[in-house]
Amino acid sequence: MEHIVLFFKTIVLRPYVFIFLAAFLFSAVKLIGWPRTWRFWLISWVTAFICEFSSTRTGIPFGWYFYNGSTIGQELYFFDVPFMDSISFSFLLFAAYCVALGLLLPFNATLRNDGSIHKPLRFEVAARTSWSVYGLTAFLFAFIDMVIDPVALRGDRWFLGKIYYYPDPGWHFGVPFANYVGWAVVGLISLALYFPLDRRLIPIAPPPVITQRLLLGIGLYYGVLAFNLGMTFWIGETFMGISGLLMHLPVLIVLTTRLSTLR
Repeated sequence: MEHIVLFFKTIVLRPYVFIFLAAFLFSAVKLIGWPRTWRFWLISWVTAFICEFSSTRTGIPFGWYFYNGSTIGQELYFFDVPFMDSISFSFLLFAAYCVALGLLLPFNATLRNDGSIHKPLRFEVAARTSWSVYGLTAFLFAFIDMVIDPVALRGDRWFLGKIYYYPDPGWHFGVPFANYVGWAVVGLISLALYFPLDRRLIPIAPPPVITQRLLLGIGLYYGVLAFNLGMTFWIGETFMGISGLLMHLPVLIVLTTRLSTLR
């Protein structure tokens, strides 16, 4: 009963996390269906939780960091790891996966353009589980954390709160490089487990509007990015915010240029 109460307290304390989680579930079911969605969520959440549990005790794979327990009693924890933190990995990995697909999926030359402003894409399993998608997804997953983690580290200056710290602050606005390596590791392990399942499950019958459905996940990626950049500027970290904006702007330009039919 206590865990149920803490779960609802977590929703009240972290509504933005559960809004992003709901957006992930909606966009994932639209794109890959429920059988793949719940497997993707479970694999990525368990992988992230194990890696966080390990890192707070051994320093692997994120490097050493610690949760200070400042919100114990206000939100749900599993073995000293906040529940909301580990579930965030799932929707961020899916969002990064969608951006990678938008950048790498081949175009569907057999479909005529029906006036849509987006180019039609092919969604065959070989294309969406390719090595290039695998590597780019892991990179984009760690890449968005280069905006998230610096502002989260300053959570005492906004409504996240000061919930964790690095004993040895790193070069990137206080975040050690090992943290980003750890994010890439979580992405690589999760996809290495999910992709074989995707290949074995009943094939998806992709609708002709696959690009529009993919844009839901891409929108989630840039929605999370905009939220964290907004928090960064809001707490007065202008240089940090401009740095994050300039890092991600080239990817957004390439993605928009590739998918748009407008000239």
